[in-house]
Amino acid sequence: MTSTSQARTDRSARLQGLREPGSCIAPSILSADFTRLGEQIRQVEKAGARVLHMDVMDGHFVPNLSIGVPVVQSVRKCTDLLLDVHLMITDPLFYAEPFATAGADLITFHIEVTAEPMRVIDRLRQLGAGVGISLNPGTPASAVAAVLDKVDLVLVMTVWPGFGGQKFMEPTLDKIRAIAGQLRPDQRLEVDGGIQGQTIARVAQAGADTFVAGSAVFDAADPTAEVIRLQQLAESARKEGSR
Repeated sequence: MTSTSQARTDRSARLQGLREPGSCIAPSILSADFTRLGEQIRQVEKAGARVLHMDVMDGHFVPNLSIGVPVVQSVRKCTDLLLDVHLMITDPLFYAEPFATAGADLITFHIEVTAEPMRVIDRLRQLGAGVGISLNPGTPASAVAAVLDKVDLVLVMTVWPGFGGQKFMEPTLDKIRAIAGQLRPDQRLEVDGGIQGQTIARVAQAGADTFVAGSAVFDAADPTAEVIRLQQLAESARKEGSR
């Protein structure tokens, strides 16, 4: 098997694992200490995390710059976790191939940046990547209705994108509920922004099953224990909400 074929096989297995039921904590390396990134990734692996969230910002779609292709390449070499790459950029179609080639397993782009989301979705499928669609706090759930059945994951931003450590926006709960009712069992509903011990239960009860947590995890005294705690809180809340 060639290295390219092996990479596609590994990616397929990781994406299949994401479809398994249950709550999923996705630690965001935006809040990690990059001088200890490998060590901190191992800490969340130890907690049983299945997903690592990576925010890519271009300084145009959001007023900040973050990581690029070389960081994704480096992280891919040091972990078998699913790399959930969130493109907060104005041209996801152009950058789809570089990030997929670098090792991104699932690539999420914003509905706000393209009038032709199916072109991006089709390109990501051609590259063998999983596909996510994201929407900002001010964007209605109806904006993604036309492509909802074409993606693996919907990411609802519960803060305005661009900076970590922001306060959770309570009005986004209604949007989470609306989208949750439209997804298939094999699709994921992810939330990003202000997720920590005091907010994760409400978000889980609203229907989310995948929770991006940055500062809550990497600013904790024990990131391993915090991932486990958040996972337990989310799972308990989801079970309570299903009764």
